[in-house]
Amino acid sequence: MKKTIFIMLTGIFLAVSVTSCREKNEDKTETEELIDEMNREGAEVKYKETEDGTKIKMETDDKKVKIKTDEDGNTTKVKVKETSDDN
Repeated sequence: MKKTIFIMLTGIFLAVSVTSCREKNEDKTETEELIDEMNREGAEVKYKETEDGTKIKMETDDKKVKIKTDEDGNTTKVKVKETSDDN
């Protein structure tokens, strides 16, 4: 009986510890996902602090992204420009 209870408690402990360590990507906003994507692609990132908030410019060979946020950290504007070689 003691062995069964010990095995059950060990199993519950392991299940809780494994599920609590998982990274949850559900909490990311669209802007954060865009920034992560551009960082993975090796974009050149420039930050500029203004009196209205922050401007973030990211650029790769085929994509340009501009993000503007207000003083509270809320995203006010997002521009994504795809560059193609079809010109």
